[in-house]
Amino acid sequence: MRLMVDTTIYFWQRIVTPHMAYLADAIALKGFETVYVANQSMSEARAQMGWSSPKLERAKLLMAPDSESVLKVVREAPANSIHVCQGLRSNGLVAHAQSALANLGRRQWAVIETVDDEGAIGVLKRLVYRWIIWRKRSQLEAILAIGRETTDWLIARGANRDKVFPFAYFLPDSIGCINRQRCVGRPFRFVFVGQLIERKRVDFLLRALARMGEFDFELEIVGDGPLRGEWEAIAADLLPGKVSWLGRIPMTKIPQMMANADCLVLPSRHDGWGAVVSEALMVGTPVVCSDACGAAEVVMSSGYGGVFPKDDVVELTSLLKCVLDAGPLGEAERSSLKEWTSSLGGGAGANYFLETLRSLEQDGKRPRVPWISLDYRDPS
Repeated sequence: MRLMVDTTIYFWQRIVTPHMAYLADAIALKGFETVYVANQSMSEARAQMGWSSPKLERAKLLMAPDSESVLKVVREAPANSIHVCQGLRSNGLVAHAQSALANLGRRQWAVIETVDDEGAIGVLKRLVYRWIIWRKRSQLEAILAIGRETTDWLIARGANRDKVFPFAYFLPDSIGCINRQRCVGRPFRFVFVGQLIERKRVDFLLRALARMGEFDFELEIVGDGPLRGEWEAIAADLLPGKVSWLGRIPMTKIPQMMANADCLVLPSRHDGWGAVVSEALMVGTPVVCSDACGAAEVVMSSGYGGVFPKDDVVELTSLLKCVLDAGPLGEAERSSLKEWTSSLGGGAGANYFLETLRSLEQDGKRPRVPWISLDYRDPS
């Protein structure tokens, strides 16, 4: 049976984020009326990081900056519409929309990243989420779980196993068309992209690389933040002449920088997903990341780079040495990696989303998770 395309699909987000906008556009391209609702175009914090709002080509964009406009969108939505909402708690006007949708009995899905539940505050978070999931058990038709351990984490908090589906952030398919531009004779190039804040742990990466003085490499740091000065001093002491600090760069230029690198490293203490991982793989660049990054499952499936225990500097150093020993990927290998990671593009995401919808509405058959189930090196 085919899905009826008269179902309108709404995405509720706080900002117009590239993490969800391309998925909304791709679903619209499949023939579904798709509406993206945002509280604001872009937050000041994200803008300072170099983010910009993507232009929606197919999906309809609605701005709902206050509770009154949120209620208006909810009330005017078709009775059979599906509403995919950001998170389960503490999401400003999105939470207001979730309450209004529940009051009207509209179909709700939630999309949620890996929750950082370390330490004493983590105990409280687990209790809070158990209560929220219990309270919303009859309201939620599906939960899209973004991150390596999020599906199991939600089920452990009481979510219905049949309603939880692994998910990802899906990026523009056009990223895969970006080709490498490198000067011959340059050292092996590592790159980090992100905020220079404690959670991203660039200092951890610097200390790991400092254990590899016999290797010829360079490190580019893209991003800015309050710890830049402190980390620049560490780099000058441990890795003199090997680290370049490039500051904030517009996000539209990041994929090309990643394509020109030999390996992206994301040593975060926690990342709900880590979209830079997807970007790097989609341009054919291997990734090394911590197991606290939601996208670690994609890195493990890719067959290149690797995943290390987040607090193990010895294992991180070992992985970096393995990457250096192997050397830069050849063009054929990069092309194969790019082809496989098309599973993280908007088109594949739209197919997976609609297969999930079909599973819920028609046959109950769990959809194949595209970035986990396939081995791009297996010709069968």
